[in-house]
Amino acid sequence: MPVDLEDASGYRGVAEAAFHPATEEELLEILRRAVAERRPVTAGGAHTGVTGGGVPVGGWYVSLDRLRSVRVLRGRAIAGAGVLLADLQAEAARSGQFYPPDPTEHTASVGGTVATNASGSRSFLYGDTRRQVLGLRVALLGESPDAVRIAEFARGDKVDFPVPRLPLPETTKHTAGYRLGGPMDWVDLFVGSEGTLGIVTEAELRLKPAPPGLLAGVVFFPSDDAAVEAVERWRESATPRMLEYLDRNSLGLLRSEFPEIPPDARACVLFEQELDADGDDEIDRWQRRLVSARALVDGSWFTLQEGPGSSADRERFRRFRHALPKAVNELVRRNGFLKLGSDYAVPVSRNRDMLAEYRRRLEAGFPGQYVIFGHIGDAHLHVNLLPRAQQEYAEGSELMVEFARCAVALGGTVSAEHGLGKRKAHLLPLQYSESEIQAMKDVKARLDPLWLLGQGTLFPMDQTSLMAAQ
Repeated sequence: MPVDLEDASGYRGVAEAAFHPATEEELLEILRRAVAERRPVTAGGAHTGVTGGGVPVGGWYVSLDRLRSVRVLRGRAIAGAGVLLADLQAEAARSGQFYPPDPTEHTASVGGTVATNASGSRSFLYGDTRRQVLGLRVALLGESPDAVRIAEFARGDKVDFPVPRLPLPETTKHTAGYRLGGPMDWVDLFVGSEGTLGIVTEAELRLKPAPPGLLAGVVFFPSDDAAVEAVERWRESATPRMLEYLDRNSLGLLRSEFPEIPPDARACVLFEQELDADGDDEIDRWQRRLVSARALVDGSWFTLQEGPGSSADRERFRRFRHALPKAVNELVRRNGFLKLGSDYAVPVSRNRDMLAEYRRRLEAGFPGQYVIFGHIGDAHLHVNLLPRAQQEYAEGSELMVEFARCAVALGGTVSAEHGLGKRKAHLLPLQYSESEIQAMKDVKARLDPLWLLGQGTLFPMDQTSLMAAQ
């Protein structure tokens, strides 16, 4: 019977049937049937995606949520696609290690983060998921049921067919379409492909030793310019693993839950600095940085964690960092319209330009109806636009496309960590030419010759195709 599905963005879809295989062999049997019957297949898991990539538009839905095995070794972990990041981090912590990617949603699954090349707050130091993947096990389809199989790919295994070279943006993160060309291997090809080339069943992931200490700060500033200037200095003078930003409107949404936010704060930067066994010198350097940055030092929050444990202050920091999405979602429910969110990034040298464009257009058209926050260390700031009427939603949708064009013009990307899925597949032609997108489609046709996987994701389906899929 039909199954209704929805992701964290509110994107909804319907599958003819849903399956929850507990083993790779069970998955292969489902896929062999799908190939024999020409059934489209959409893979999913924890439903934390925000672009509809894991939501079907017909056909079958296959959840990987039961593939939950995890083994932690020295320097690496072997995790099933259904393992939640929170569980992976807990297992790693027992051996004095941690997994570098830190997406906001800790209930995301390993398979989903590999599919979208997720990153998160620690990407400033450690980069995106792609940099942490050492190997993959992938279910591949073919033209006949006999061709369906599990293939294993290790980092360094070269793709065995000619791969076209497509331009990459000048950003630290990018996950719009397939990463083709340059020094790449099979792992590079599958990471970020959003379940359209194969279905990842297991990943070998790099773990790092937990640092002896961690200095964290929630630093408030009297102006937005002071916050941005501080970040630009810290990029050059420090090695934090996190540089996150909240604008004035974001702080306004959080004041009811955190009344201790200074009344004169107009922006905020969160940082985390790993410390070695003797971190006193680094702590002294941060004290000097904060004073010279014109921060509201007396009203800011700091904590020093030594060892693998967690402190009350660290828990407050975690709550603060994750409180904004919750507050935004509550406002969205009251407004009655989906939020419009960006995932654009630009070269770090153009961060001010992109931020200025955001502010100019949003203040002119949607004053008080937006927040700007996110990974300012990577020049990857998210805009959440919060419409209250259908006309505002339509105008906001057009503005988001204009922002995407601006990001590309500045050398950036239309997706830095969430992927394009179905909701944002229309942005791919802003990033790549028709011939470049055709090169991606040629790669898909080689690995998924019947075009059964992830229909509508990355490459929008026309109305006829959608009706056929349903």
